[in-house]
Amino acid sequence: MTWTDGEPLQSHGGEGPNDDACEHRPACEPRPARRVHPQRGEITEAEALALLSTPDEDVFGLVHAGSRLRREHFGMTIKLNYLVNLRSGMCPESCTYCSQSLGSTAEILKYSRLSTDEAMDQASPGIGGGASRVCLVASGRGPSRRDVNRVGEIVERLKDENPDVEVCACLGILREGQAESLKEAGADAYNHNINTAESFHDTIVKTHTYEDPANTVELAKTAGLSPCSGLIVGLGESDEQIIEALFAPKALGSDSIPINFLVPFDGTPLEGQWNLTPMQCMKIVATARFVCPDREIRLAGGREIHLRSLQPMALQLANSIFLGDYLTAEGQAAADDLAMIRDNGFTILGQETGEGGDARTDESAGGCGGAAGCCSYSQTTAEAATHTDPVIRRRGAGTAEVANA
Repeated sequence: MTWTDGEPLQSHGGEGPNDDACEHRPACEPRPARRVHPQRGEITEAEALALLSTPDEDVFGLVHAGSRLRREHFGMTIKLNYLVNLRSGMCPESCTYCSQSLGSTAEILKYSRLSTDEAMDQASPGIGGGASRVCLVASGRGPSRRDVNRVGEIVERLKDENPDVEVCACLGILREGQAESLKEAGADAYNHNINTAESFHDTIVKTHTYEDPANTVELAKTAGLSPCSGLIVGLGESDEQIIEALFAPKALGSDSIPINFLVPFDGTPLEGQWNLTPMQCMKIVATARFVCPDREIRLAGGREIHLRSLQPMALQLANSIFLGDYLTAEGQAAADDLAMIRDNGFTILGQETGEGGDARTDESAGGCGGAAGCCSYSQTTAEAATHTDPVIRRRGAGTAEVANA
């Protein structure tokens, strides 16, 4: 199988997905491209599984093809999302992957709900760093009426002070009327991840059903909230179950699909489960783009430790990331995230060049809290360029110091 303009096509007799040779033409002659409009092509689960099974040596061809779909729908923009953990730990759910869950002995931060002022203080650096969506998250099975009212107050403050910033709530399983209350407060979106394939669900959690998050997504949609639902990979699921989990958010109509990579905290049932390689993660992200060509694909928790040096390449497929830290794990430094985006030719969503061609220069893009504005896009492109000073070698040959090897 190979790809042309975003749709999987049958190979002309070659074995690999990037094979350009054909027995009916010279090996040096490239395969003629067949134009396929990405919006008109949908792949099947079998085709998606074939993409996920791409040999490592052909992954760059897969990424190149997927990047066309990404640019077709999202150009070269990256959406920044910022997490505010309103309540950490002490969750009664039994999710085996989660450091906040019942029975976890992971030494994470644990605290009850932040006040409105505290939540605003925590959201401020992310908004200053360029985040166009703030995600308000609280541990637990689902919110009480009082919880919804308290989060509603935070939403109202955020929207009053930052009208252009989207607010997404993630509070667990919703009951009738709660999504409407959040919408009335000004929330734009609601997140509840399905986390894994329905066929694998009971392996990772027993305290709620697969239908619970799916029903919550439907309640959010009905209330007029943008649905956000994604998955976690690396739980021990099969390739077939990864594909099942990728198709599920699409079927739910999810506008945003976060892809989390398991962070196997010590003290959780999945501690020590390092089941992913960077190349495998790239294939998962690429396959997600083919399955959901016009949806926001977000690189979420664990991207730094699993994609590692392939993070910049993954941006050719994903159009969204979380800036800064996650719920219980530290993330990559915000300054490094912004440098990665800039160095690879991407632009933060909402900070695109204006009609005159100049980069945004207003003070609202004030960076991630550094006094010098090191993470800011408020400078022109030339002014924002950074460099690393050369370091004179003083180890190895000609010295008594051990060589760098």
